[in-house]
Amino acid sequence: MLGKQLLRSGTSVGAHYHEACRAKSDADFISKVEGGLQELDETVYWLELITEANIMGGERLKALHQEAEELIAMFVTMVKNVKTKRGT
Repeated sequence: MLGKQLLRSGTSVGAHYHEACRAKSDADFISKVEGGLQELDETVYWLELITEANIMGGERLKALHQEAEELIAMFVTMVKNVKTKRGT
């Protein structure tokens, strides 16, 4: 169950980014990237639950967790930059 949730949220991040790359406006881009951020937050949550439940060792998931955190930082920066460009 947790693995399926992780797969769903993790792959949804890529779908949101793919959609953002084809956004029709800055507002649309921000919306898509922020959707990706929500999925990234959920992915981190599932990774933490899997670790806490001892389904898989934390060391094995460490790289995935780190990558998710790096993607969060990148997505936040993208949204901030577009908002700054727009003056909002």
